[in-house]
Amino acid sequence: MSWHSTAIIDPRAQVGEIDVGPYAIIGPDVTIEDGVKIGPHCVVHGPTTIGRGTVLHAHVVLGDAPQDRKHDADGPSELVIGEDNIFREFTTAHRGSSSGAGVTRIGDRNYFMANSHVAHDCTVGNDCLFANSAAIAGHVQIADGAVLGGLCAVHQHTRVGRLAMVGGGAMCAQDVPPFTLAQGDRARLYGLNIIGLRRAGANNEVISALKKSWRLLFVDGLPRKVALSRATEAYPDVAEVAELVAFIQASERGVCRGGLGR
Repeated sequence: MSWHSTAIIDPRAQVGEIDVGPYAIIGPDVTIEDGVKIGPHCVVHGPTTIGRGTVLHAHVVLGDAPQDRKHDADGPSELVIGEDNIFREFTTAHRGSSSGAGVTRIGDRNYFMANSHVAHDCTVGNDCLFANSAAIAGHVQIADGAVLGGLCAVHQHTRVGRLAMVGGGAMCAQDVPPFTLAQGDRARLYGLNIIGLRRAGANNEVISALKKSWRLLFVDGLPRKVALSRATEAYPDVAEVAELVAFIQASERGVCRGGLGR
């Protein structure tokens, strides 16, 4: 454990065996578990919890107030971060808003590249990657293993499904289904994230079922209810197809439209 002499750690913060760099500031109501490394000029506001093994590079700001005009400063507001996350330079993540759930949650083993942003009341799963300057607005849900390309943005209340990939510069105003590739302004779907699926251990049978379901849902021009029903009937034992169908059925914003099939 090493605290630089210029670091400021509020006595009301609860910190474990951590390293704190020059000019870092840790405020009251902050809980930091063992093994966390905090780089120079970082600021952590409370209430915020940071899980063990997480690394903050220079100038990261976590747990600041939500950018929400309806937020009541005396209302519930919290940021909860899991274990083994990496926050690169100038990354920001805000607490939840009292006008929403009141809590922003980030899971484990996520990688946030420089200048990326997580807004209030968002949920980020595990093993996600935010490339440089990727930003998600309030109340967004990012599922496990999703990848957000550089300079992309995700609209409020939008969902990005598991193992989906959002291309650089994309503007997502509707839900991005699991296992798909999204690109453009406004984002459209351009097939499946085959590389991500293979890296996650999906076998050829699963990928084949997803490809055929993709064509039913986004290429063949069938009414959405008919396409969902046919995909379910064709692959009743493929969990990934069931996940894709359930995601679309649960969408409140609607899903991105299909672009070029693949």
